[in-house]
Amino acid sequence: MTETVAVAGSGTIACGIAVTAARTSDVILLARSEASADRARASIDKQVGKLDVDVSGVTVTTDPQELTRATYVIEAVSEDPATKVGVFAQLLEHAPADAILATTTSSLSIEELAQGAGAAERFVGLHVFNPVTKMELIELIFPSTASDTTKERSRALAAAWGKTAVEMPDMPGFVVNKLLFPFLFEAVRLKEQSGLSAKDIDTCMQLGAGQPMGPFALLDFVGLDVSKAIGEVIGADVPQAVDDLVAEGKLGRKTGEGFLDWRR
Repeated sequence: MTETVAVAGSGTIACGIAVTAARTSDVILLARSEASADRARASIDKQVGKLDVDVSGVTVTTDPQELTRATYVIEAVSEDPATKVGVFAQLLEHAPADAILATTTSSLSIEELAQGAGAAERFVGLHVFNPVTKMELIELIFPSTASDTTKERSRALAAAWGKTAVEMPDMPGFVVNKLLFPFLFEAVRLKEQSGLSAKDIDTCMQLGAGQPMGPFALLDFVGLDVSKAIGEVIGADVPQAVDDLVAEGKLGRKTGEGFLDWRR
C-alpha cells in the first residue's frame, strides 16, 4: 500500500524524513507552533535545493486534525521518553485507528515507548540517520507485541524510501550508536590526554581511517546534548568535557559552537 506519512516534529530529522517520504507519498509535517512551522518550511526548502525532489505533496501544519488522513505516523521529537509518550498521546487522539506509530529514537527502549503510547501492536522503532535524504540505513526495532501487518508495512516503507532496513533486538543504542558513541567519547579523552586539537584528531581519522567526518565534527553534528543523552542510555562514560559544553549551551553545529567553531 502507499502510505500517507505524518511526521510529528520540526527539527532536522523530521524535515529530512518529510523530504525523503515526499518521493513516494503525501506527507503531513505537524509542527508545535507557527514559528516551528516556518523553520520547518525553510529547512525543507533548503534540502530540496540540493536534491531533485518534488515536495508539493508536503503539508506543514500546526493543526493536528490533519493527522486524520495519515496512515503512517512518525514521532521525531527530543530524545526524552516522557516527551515522546506525551506526543504519542496527542497523535492517538487524531490518527486513524489502523495507522502505524513509529518513533525515531536513537537509543530508548522501543518496548517501553510502545507500552507508554498504548498501541503496542502497531508500534515500531524507525531509527533513521542524519542526513536522512542521504544515509542508506534504517534500524528497525519491533516490540514483542507488534503485528505482522506493522512489520510488513514498515519494511515496505523503508524499501520505498530506497533504504536498507536491518532488524535488530531492542537494546540500548541498538547497533550503530552502541558501537559509535564509546568511540566518539574516547576521542574526547584522547584530546585531553594528548593536547591535540579537535581539528587535528578529525583530520587523522578522516585521512588515516577513511571516515567522511571526524569524531568531533560528528559529535557536533549530532548535537552534544543528544550525544550526552545517548551516552547515558547506553551506559557509556560521558566525558566531563561534553558535560561542560552542554552546560554552557555550546551544543555543536545547531548553536554555532561545540568542540568546533561552526559560525564561519
